[in-house]
Amino acid sequence: MRISLIGAGRVAHHLAKALMSQHEIINIYSRSFDKAADLAQVAHAKAVSHFKQLNVDVDLVMIAVSDQSIPNVISALTEYLPNVLIVHTSGSTALSVLSTKHARAGVFYPLQTFSLEREIDWSNTPLFVEATENTDLQRLHTLAESLSQRVYSYSSAQRLSLHLAAVFACNFSNYCYDMAKQVVDAEQVDFSLLYPLILETAQKVTQNDPKQMQTGPAMRQDQNILQMHQQMLAQVQRENLAEVYALMSQQISQRHS
Repeated sequence: MRISLIGAGRVAHHLAKALMSQHEIINIYSRSFDKAADLAQVAHAKAVSHFKQLNVDVDLVMIAVSDQSIPNVISALTEYLPNVLIVHTSGSTALSVLSTKHARAGVFYPLQTFSLEREIDWSNTPLFVEATENTDLQRLHTLAESLSQRVYSYSSAQRLSLHLAAVFACNFSNYCYDMAKQVVDAEQVDFSLLYPLILETAQKVTQNDPKQMQTGPAMRQDQNILQMHQQMLAQVQRENLAEVYALMSQQISQRHS
């Protein structure tokens, strides 16, 4: 397929690298032309500085920008690409944000966390597609299947539930790792000592119900340990961590009472 990308950030970067092996990347646009040019060089594409410069002879255009920028982008794109399939890559943005302004609209959402420092295993990354027209939905299915073995047609509501769940599973859990590192750093303890525990915990929840895998003092209603931890957090002046600890312990306790 012939594909153009709007955006040159982390998602666009990984998509371009993944797609270029089997498809042709035509244009890349970004508010920063330098970033567009850098990614275009990697993807063997042509960077453009304005939407009117986009090649109209493409199979689809992917919008890979921040959620709040998508409405403005589609408003501008539809003027120059009225007949082209345009999709966004967001988990939390409804299809209607595009379809109310553009007839051939769709979604191509990879459920993954993206960092420039790490490569993505696309074959195991779930991809979710949605479109206003059945022919375009099939086109997106074909494209997704060229990258991943796990392709699903989900509604905007289903996709939003996944995005919210991903915030808990990824963003919040990563912040828990950050808090854990703050605690051990205060006593000059090596954070890497927690790696086996982190990996084992993640592995267990891929094979079992997370509720059944819960352990710890809050689940056991061990008030002595809970109070000792709270006092320790107060002593190292981590008041915000103490608040998070108390709230999460309360929720775990209630969940398992």
